[in-house]
Amino acid sequence: MKILIIGKGYLGTRCAETWKDEAILSDKVVESVEDVEKLIDEHQPDAVLNAAGVVGKPNVDWCETHQAETIEGNTILPITIARACANKNIYLLHMGTGCIFYGPKPDGTPWDEDDFANPSAVYTRAKYAADLVLSTMDNIGIARIRMPLDSRPHRANFIDKISSFAKVISVDNSLTVVEDMIDVFYQLLEKRASGIFHVTNPGSVNHKEILTWYEQYVDPSHSNEWIEEGDLLKLGLTNKKRSNNIMTSKNLPKLGIHMRPAKEAVEDAVKKYAEFKKQ
Repeated sequence: MKILIIGKGYLGTRCAETWKDEAILSDKVVESVEDVEKLIDEHQPDAVLNAAGVVGKPNVDWCETHQAETIEGNTILPITIARACANKNIYLLHMGTGCIFYGPKPDGTPWDEDDFANPSAVYTRAKYAADLVLSTMDNIGIARIRMPLDSRPHRANFIDKISSFAKVISVDNSLTVVEDMIDVFYQLLEKRASGIFHVTNPGSVNHKEILTWYEQYVDPSHSNEWIEEGDLLKLGLTNKKRSNNIMTSKNLPKLGIHMRPAKEAVEDAVKKYAEFKKQ
């Protein structure tokens, strides 16, 4: 299978490294349907993965004051890529986010692919807007991930993020272990699976569990202060409320695609992270 990856960021690069010769990683800036069509004509892929987007630096609070750029990168660009893929009859897998869900689902069950989201931040609204449009189109899969946690150090890796914070909230969350995500993405691309897919490891993990494993396997001297969720805004640590939620996938099992339980996968990733840091 030949996969064209649009977006040479953290996760696009990780996919390309794993898929090796099957992947073409493009860093070309695309601004129009014609730009994307030229890439498709040049590389003749069997499928396209859109890993491009705007997350803001140093974090998503940037998006609150850069609304136009956020919408351009997270709403307009995916639709542009989708139009080009439709014109060329090429399957598209779009990387979405599960951070469009805020808080617990009203009935107490995990959020699934059939649920309407409740985004509040500019970033999450822009991402959800793309989902609403792309989910009406044929030959497109939307893979929603959350808080990617990887065995390799990177500023976008949730291990690096949470271990760098002096003040941390204790909360249960769904997340995506990158190793498992890459495998699921490949299967979705291979199957040309249409629809929405929650690519999060089943179950949830508390931030305290992650940092306990971090202190056990990586840095016994690590320490932090535990605070309440509401303190993030009160103390000025964030400018906008963050998404904390628990998700599940009804659609991956229908395709015979399964991910490791969250706690098992996260502890394994932290162990591998520790070994990688020793190299």
